Amino acid sequence: MNINILPLNQRIYKTPLHKNIPNNKMDNSFFAYLQHLEMMAFFSGYPLIYAVVLFVSGNKQSVNNFRNRGASLLPYAYALVGTLFVGFQLKKILIGYSDGSINISFQQPLLIIWGLLAIFFWIPALAKKKALGLAHSSIFFFLLLWDIFMQKTLPSDNGNLLANDMKIYTGSLLLNATSLGFMVLIIYIFNRYSQRKNAIGR
Repeated sequence: MNINILPLNQRIYKTPLHKNIPNNKMDNSFFAYLQHLEMMAFFSGYPLIYAVVLFVSGNKQSVNNFRNRGASLLPYAYALVGTLFVGFQLKKILIGYSDGSINISFQQPLLIIWGLLAIFFWIPALAKKKALGLAHSSIFFFLLLWDIFMQKTLPSDNGNLLANDMKIYTGSLLLNATSLGFMVLIIYIFNRYSQRKNAIGR
């Protein structure tokens, strides 16, 4: 039996949203949707983390060290997520060049460029303006809200799309919370080391 494997741009995709659509258009929409999910996975959870940390920092009963560190490290935690996003894009570029699929790796260049800008929050002058990180991430949070709105208002034969978006959002929350926790831990270790070094010096 001979099996002919079609090139990527001639294959037929059979998905709940697109059935028997051949396919340059299907390729573009499918990979654009994947990139849509990728960017939401990195950035859409930050606004809620930001709100929770600022709420805790405004609570007089909270621990002072946590208040100061958590709120001040928010932009750097976001920059760390942006750095992971940059690494992810570089990996896609390397894989794309190796298998010849580089053209389909970047279907939403403007959003990708916007996501890459998150690394600039490593700059202390930008990190001092915490609201800028919130404004940057809000674009991706609104993408999530738009997805939910469209799935609620337009007929769809796939009831798993909303659940899939919620899984992506949950993953983004965990990523951003972990990033913040990592930054707090690094600062804590550094401070402990500095205190011990000063104590020995005396």
